[in-house]
Amino acid sequence: MTDKELIAETETQKALMIAVATGGPKIQHVNSDYGARRARIREGLNERGIDDPNPHGDLWSWYGKWSSGDLPTWASRRVYISEMYGPLLDHLQSTTPSSRPAEPTGWTRVDRGIQEIRERLEVASTEEQFQAIGLLSRETLISLAQEVYNPEIHKTLDGVNPSETDAKRMLEAYINHELADGANEAARRHVRAALSLANDLQHSRTASFRDAALCAEATTSVINSIAIISGRVKLAD
Repeated sequence: MTDKELIAETETQKALMIAVATGGPKIQHVNSDYGARRARIREGLNERGIDDPNPHGDLWSWYGKWSSGDLPTWASRRVYISEMYGPLLDHLQSTTPSSRPAEPTGWTRVDRGIQEIRERLEVASTEEQFQAIGLLSRETLISLAQEVYNPEIHKTLDGVNPSETDAKRMLEAYINHELADGANEAARRHVRAALSLANDLQHSRTASFRDAALCAEATTSVINSIAIISGRVKLAD
């Protein structure tokens, strides 16, 4: 396993653990994928003399951890997984400088997520690998929403306060405020379509390259659109 592949596998495992603990796929549907990926990650880490920071042998063990009362909120579960994998990913990425291109938006987690999606799409060949792209796309859109949404000025369309992982409400509220000239309905449809593709893909047992490629393209397009709206990326003259 190359460093690039190990980073991609670790990012996918991280995204899956967050997803199942924050309203994503059911454990019984993805536990075997988790176990197989865990074995590959541990083998790659053993080859490099690095300990696996993840103590959870399967997703039921992870479920026991978050449901015990130690991690009562979705936010606490995300922090737990991020802190668990953060030092490992930082180390792997520091020894593989070519694995990350220049970041186009400056939102670190968003840029890292979209790059992971692209890299996974290049090597994906099985239904499970295509599903993983859906998981990464969902997490990347959540990261995007968290970057731009401000509850003080971005009011949701239905008046419901979004949870910290409700990318749909957060991005729609952001677009509705920032594009107040009436051109926002098409943008909102675009966001909804990307989120729907990501959600459908991560649960599809017959996911294909075409499904994953469409999901990746839609996710990238939403990120680019929001970056343009925010002024992070400017159109060429």
